[in-house]
Amino acid sequence: MRSIFQFLRPAPFIEPIQNEEDVKKLYQYWRVRILYSTFFGYALYYFTRNTFIFAAPAMMDLGILDKSQFGILGTIWSIAYGLSKFGSGLLCDRMNPRYFMAIGLFMTAVVNILFGLSSSMFLFMLFWGLNGWFQGFGWPPCSRYLTHWYSQSERGRWWSIWTVSHNVGAFLLPILVGFTLQTMSWQWALFLPGAICLVGSFFLFERLRDTPQSLGLPAIEKYRNDFGGVSEARFNKEQQLPMRRVLIDYVFKNKFIWLLAFAYFFVYVVRIGVNNWTAIFLREERQYSLLGANFIVSLFEVGGFAGSLFAGWASDMLYGARRGPVNVIFATVTLFSLLLFWTVPAGNSTIDAALMFMIGFGIFGPQMLIGMAAAELSHKKATASSTGFVGYMAYMGSAVAGYPLGYVTQGWGWEGYCWFMGVCCVIAILLLIPTWNASKNSLSTSAEESFA
Repeated sequence: MRSIFQFLRPAPFIEPIQNEEDVKKLYQYWRVRILYSTFFGYALYYFTRNTFIFAAPAMMDLGILDKSQFGILGTIWSIAYGLSKFGSGLLCDRMNPRYFMAIGLFMTAVVNILFGLSSSMFLFMLFWGLNGWFQGFGWPPCSRYLTHWYSQSERGRWWSIWTVSHNVGAFLLPILVGFTLQTMSWQWALFLPGAICLVGSFFLFERLRDTPQSLGLPAIEKYRNDFGGVSEARFNKEQQLPMRRVLIDYVFKNKFIWLLAFAYFFVYVVRIGVNNWTAIFLREERQYSLLGANFIVSLFEVGGFAGSLFAGWASDMLYGARRGPVNVIFATVTLFSLLLFWTVPAGNSTIDAALMFMIGFGIFGPQMLIGMAAAELSHKKATASSTGFVGYMAYMGSAVAGYPLGYVTQGWGWEGYCWFMGVCCVIAILLLIPTWNASKNSLSTSAEESFA
């Protein structure tokens, strides 16, 4: 057992490379390699994340599931994923992200295949809950890579390129599942993505590495002379921190982490609420066909793709690597786009499509940048823990967008749904406003003294 944990420990630093030209070439090579590897890997996590959601209609047609059971499985998944995102964040700060991410993808592939082999509700709950747990292994390693290989003044652009990986995965999965449902069976909607991710896990194992220092390179802050508000002298004191100190000093005592976490909760209520319920709204309220409603909702991901890229660029180039202003502005765009979407009369499909694009454009800005801000407003050695905690809060919001939002919609109709979503959006904006000028220099002196 000890040898297993020894294997998973962070890679040790090696003797620094002295030749500056070699350092430059290696940094250029590894930054690209880390980016495309984590991009591809996280897109694959989405291949096994929503397989059941797209296979569920076929399972219902066969009488295997009913709507209440579908809702139960969704809630179990969200809770398991949220808990895992926080717990795995704590673990990932003390492990090699290369192995952590690869093992998570391997295990989520395995439980998808086991789900497809099952036939009882108990096993469905067990394997879908385990899927949620192992899905939580995907994000913390990526946040750690994005913090260790890309410095603060450029991170928004790199992070925004990486973050559209989940849009790519979410876009391709319905096509893959639709093909298997049409030509094979609902089980193959779990088997085929699972098989692809098994292969992908070995790709991650081969392609990824740990920190720059584990390859003989200087820390990214030194390489780019970009210390993000922390003096070089304090940065040079960087060391591994005890888990208790990470959790207490840099997560639970950090007011910005709490603001971001609660804002993320409400952002995810809106994001998942739009994603999961809009097609039903369009069918019932605006008499769209099933194909037409699904097409309109697909533009949510397209808008998210564009919004993520623009939000990262804007936070770097227009606001000097501050994420707060862009979060507030994009959340406000989301609110007004939602209000317009709900008030458009039926029969205006072009306007519906444009507004759905804008809702995705707006909400995916804070969806990306809140996680980045949590990484930057904490200790570098607490990156995965901080982003894991705000991610946990996000998926508690996702759980609220399931059964609780459905209960509101059932009791108060679509007007109740609209009010619920609008209030959540307003609360998110109010929580993000205090982070407008937040930076590492905004933290308390005691925390800052060991911030490197």
